[in-house]
Amino acid sequence: MDAQRSTSNEETTETTTENIEQLGQTNIPQLSQDSTIHCLTIVGQIEGHIQLPPQNKTTKYEHVIPQIVAIEQNPNIEGLLVVLNTVGGDVEAGLAIAEMLASLSKPTVSIVLGGGHSIGVPIAVSCDYSFIAETATMTIHPIRLTGLVIGVPQTFEYLDKMQERVVNFVVKHSKINEEKFKELMFSKGNLTRDIGTNVVGTDAVKYGLIDEVGGLSQAMKKLRELIEFRSSTKGKMLQ
Repeated sequence: MDAQRSTSNEETTETTTENIEQLGQTNIPQLSQDSTIHCLTIVGQIEGHIQLPPQNKTTKYEHVIPQIVAIEQNPNIEGLLVVLNTVGGDVEAGLAIAEMLASLSKPTVSIVLGGGHSIGVPIAVSCDYSFIAETATMTIHPIRLTGLVIGVPQTFEYLDKMQERVVNFVVKHSKINEEKFKELMFSKGNLTRDIGTNVVGTDAVKYGLIDEVGGLSQAMKKLRELIEFRSSTKGKMLQ
């Protein structure tokens, strides 16, 4: 009896220590086993084919993509909430995540908190419905390359084609038109010593980039509505 109690105390101590190390607190709210909504967080810098320094807060696409596949295959998950607070990152990795989210058969809702910059923009608009916090921002700017760049016309053509992929995806999955998006992308004077536009919450909705200004409760409510609509539609098809 004493041995069991000792083991239980050791397990509790280990759990408490882990919570303090990972989350900075002793107790955390437990997820309900009956929850049918999965939360996917995309934070920091989106890491692509090159590993970033260890001090950088990153979201690795090789971690996110298997999660999305598992969400699609898991019959217990009925909807996905995507929470974004990212500075952007690798273009191809960001587009890969955005394409995966857009191709999910289950209802998806995104919410931009803090920032959804650069390649975070396509990820934010890839879901069925998108929210942005009133104080959150989204930076829209042209594609950039870092490292060694070969100064030949082919490099410019490659950049231009990659940029068109981003523009086409955003226009296809949001209400903003191509002319307005490119105007924001190539605007001068909005960003110090740079080209582009920093769009705040209400402006993102006004331009048609994001569907609605709102927070967590609004996003969860909308996701539940989409889940109910999908369930009722499937029910009618089976009759």
